[in-house]
Amino acid sequence: MTEADKRLRESASPLLSPDAVDTVEEPGSPTYPTFPIAEAAEADQDAPKYRQASQESRAPSSGKIQETEKKRNAPSSVTEKTPESPSASNNTKETDTKSTASSDSRHHRKIRWWENKPYASKPVDGAYGWIVVAAGCIMLMFSMGVVNSYGAYQRQYQLEQFPDVPVSTLLWVGTLEWTAMNFASIPAGILCERFDTRLVTFVGGLVMGVSLIIASFCDDAVWKLLLTQGIVFGLGASLVFIPATTIPSQWFTKHRALAIGVVVAGSGIGGLWLTPATTRMIQDLGTRWSLRITGIVVLAVNSVCSVFLRNRYRVPSRDKVVDFSVMLDIRFEFIFAGVVCATTAYFTPFFHMPSFSVLVLGKSTSFADNMVTAINAASTVGRVATGQVAKYAGNMNTLTVCTFLAALSILVLWLPFESAGTLVACAVLYGFFCGGFIGLSPVIIAELWGVQRISTIVGLVYIASFIGGMVGAPASGAILDNIGHKTNYKPTIIFSGVFMMGAFVFFLLLRARTSLSVLKRV
Repeated sequence: MTEADKRLRESASPLLSPDAVDTVEEPGSPTYPTFPIAEAAEADQDAPKYRQASQESRAPSSGKIQETEKKRNAPSSVTEKTPESPSASNNTKETDTKSTASSDSRHHRKIRWWENKPYASKPVDGAYGWIVVAAGCIMLMFSMGVVNSYGAYQRQYQLEQFPDVPVSTLLWVGTLEWTAMNFASIPAGILCERFDTRLVTFVGGLVMGVSLIIASFCDDAVWKLLLTQGIVFGLGASLVFIPATTIPSQWFTKHRALAIGVVVAGSGIGGLWLTPATTRMIQDLGTRWSLRITGIVVLAVNSVCSVFLRNRYRVPSRDKVVDFSVMLDIRFEFIFAGVVCATTAYFTPFFHMPSFSVLVLGKSTSFADNMVTAINAASTVGRVATGQVAKYAGNMNTLTVCTFLAALSILVLWLPFESAGTLVACAVLYGFFCGGFIGLSPVIIAELWGVQRISTIVGLVYIASFIGGMVGAPASGAILDNIGHKTNYKPTIIFSGVFMMGAFVFFLLLRARTSLSVLKRV
């Protein structure tokens, strides 16, 4: 090697120093840097992404040389440790162990048996979703169906057990079942998100069954029935009603409206067959054994169905218990006001059509009972049919149209005419379209605010049902007594029709807030 070559080599990059590379000299040929064999193997093992490049190119690139230099320098920084005391080393190990354990506990904590367990391994719109729907339908059949069949007990209490007690007082037993269920909707929604839904629904079925069994021993005082058959049963029904009407939304996207319609149809089906069954049990076995048998059946059926009602998503525990910020959303305010108006008008046809047919039309009591059956049957069909229609027309569009037609059936068919034919037509049409209102509300909530928080938001909305239920039935009765003098039903009919039309206005505003396009599927 000439003197000029030596000076050129010394002035080159440190990467070409003898410590970094080996050189191969041949007379008359240029000098190329080459990797040592052991270091090249180490580089290939630690950095496999360079292996293919090294095989494709015979001449090593500068990037490979830099990578090799880093590998050569790395051991010195790792192996050359500063001396430290054993206690410091132990403390460091303990700190690392604790931090690792806390990190694992935060991100990989085992879900306890009572907590909400996600079941997202099953597909959306799959077979297990329909199992959840079937379980929810049966549970509503034996919870809301019992509420709808209270009329059988009302007649027995009024005629046999408490003939001296005012009818309005006895009506509070059935009213408290409904109002307690809606009043407890927020706590029920919180429990559904924090605890295993199967546990919540099992406790709800247990409370309902035990309350009816205890009520069978309370036929000596009305206040005991108000507490057991009214309030306690309603609280248990809330623990079943909220998850049964909200959890299916997590399992469906394409068929969500139809699924919720099938679930809420369970309450109408229960009212159809539980009312005559309860009447027959009271006649053959008495009120006490009717309550006991119903309580045992409710407990058994809900215990079995609760096994299948599982959440698909889990709400993180760090989230707020109840996110009240949703109440500041104008869409929530529209749907809340609409539900208040709709539930205020909802019970008037159910409560007053039977007596209207007897006092005004001169029909028999059996005809009056058939009016209630017609409304329940039409409502059952409407909850399923409107869910299927909403699949193509849109949930908000269907809800708005159903509310408008329900109000129209009251104001156009019931108000101006006093005939049996128009009354039956009004009962069927009103039952059909108000069934759509009941089934579509949870679906729209899921669309607007998602399915993970649906339980608590539905609980907030059902406070509106509590307000409407507490106001509507007493107000319609007071109007009939004071303005209609117990025979003129027109003021009561106008009251119901106007409030249902008010619900239509608020739902229309909700729809307009979402989209102003008339033909858009919303």
